[in-house]
Amino acid sequence: MRETMDIPVLSGLLTAVLLIGGAAITLTGALGLLRLRTFYERVHAATLGTTLGVACVALASMIYFSTLGSHLVLHALLIMVFVTVTTPISLIILVSAAVSRDRSENQGVLAGRAENDPR
Repeated sequence: MRETMDIPVLSGLLTAVLLIGGAAITLTGALGLLRLRTFYERVHAATLGTTLGVACVALASMIYFSTLGSHLVLHALLIMVFVTVTTPISLIILVSAAVSRDRSENQGVLAGRAENDPR
C-alpha cells in the first residue's frame, strides 16, 4: 500500500478553498431549483451552479494532482471546456422549447376564446 504524500500548504489550502467554493456554488444552484418559481428562473440557476461549480472543482483537481505528480495534469481542463460549452447550449435549447410551447398554448387559449366569445 502506498503511503500518503504530503503536499505544500499553499496548494492544499487553495485546493480546499476551491472545493468548498465549488460545492457552495453548486448547492446554491440546486437550492435555486427548489426556491425559484418559473421554469426560466430555475433553468438559469441550475446552469450557473453547474458551470461555476464544476469549474471550481476541476481547478481544485488540477492543482491537487499536479502537486502530487511530477507533471501538469490537464484532464480536468477538458471537463471544464466541455461543461462550459455544452451547458449554455443546453440552456438555449431548453428555453427555446419552453418559449415555443408557451406560445402555442397561448395561441390555443386565444383561439378558444375567439370561438366561444359571443362578442
